[in-house]
Amino acid sequence: MTLHPATAAVRIGVRRVLAPLAPGEAVVVACSGGADSLALLAATIFEGRRMALRVIGATVDHGLQDGSDTRASSLVTQMAAMGCDETVSARVSVDGAGGPEAAAREARYAVLEQMADHFGAALVLLGHTRDDQAETVLLGLARGSGGRAVAGMRREFDRFRRPLLDVSRADTKESCEAEGLSVWADPHNEDPKFTRVRVRHKVLPVLETELGPGVAVALARTADLLRPDMELLDDLTHTAYAAADALTVDSLAALPAPIRTRVLRLAALAAGAPGAELFHEHVIAVDRLVTDWHGQKWIDLPGHLRAFRTGGVIEFRSSQE
Repeated sequence: MTLHPATAAVRIGVRRVLAPLAPGEAVVVACSGGADSLALLAATIFEGRRMALRVIGATVDHGLQDGSDTRASSLVTQMAAMGCDETVSARVSVDGAGGPEAAAREARYAVLEQMADHFGAALVLLGHTRDDQAETVLLGLARGSGGRAVAGMRREFDRFRRPLLDVSRADTKESCEAEGLSVWADPHNEDPKFTRVRVRHKVLPVLETELGPGVAVALARTADLLRPDMELLDDLTHTAYAAADALTVDSLAALPAPIRTRVLRLAALAAGAPGAELFHEHVIAVDRLVTDWHGQKWIDLPGHLRAFRTGGVIEFRSSQE
């Protein structure tokens, strides 16, 4: 029987990520029951058997929809039937800054880390596709969020891996159809109240129509081209921030502006400013304490924080003191 090209594409992405692992090691696959994560799980089970790996199917119930607990239970049964060595599910509470999508993501990653620790897993696989990457880049551009956002989602961080960033959403759907997998359609993926859904169903199709096919591929490629540059800037920033005199005005003034502003942002985060609320305008205002000093009293920052220039040093203090 000939292997469907879409299934082959998914398996190639998974095979590359699993290659460094040794027989007997465990891999957690995050699965929502949608086409992307089901195709990922099926490919990981196939490749895992060839490599003698333990594959754990994991689902996280965010409790945001009626009947989500029943859906999670059904998915656990489906993952076991597909051939997972073990399955696990967890329900999380979604709250916090940055909106429901950000809060759900943070809660999901935290519980997946716990699952990986429990099973001693070397890797956690996530089912984001090339289309997800294109949407992320476009959202970053629209928000003016800078190079970090336009660089898109990382292919890997800590023990997390995204094997499908070179695979289209159409391929994951076709792969599931070819393998006879029953796919769950998440209603949230069709709800226009979510910005990403509007980008997916309205903005990107218009761009493809008006600019020609290949826009999603080009946006994802932009992320790949930009990410190494962002990682280099991050490395240089962390080196500068680690210096004993990192926040002295003289040391900061000697840094190139892209590094200096990143150091100041790191310092503000370390002092307690919430990342989701610390914007470029805040960092630039703090930077003026170095580059345009004329006796400013302080700079107000999110998280009840203030930045001061005191005795030739930039300091961050609580505004509630």
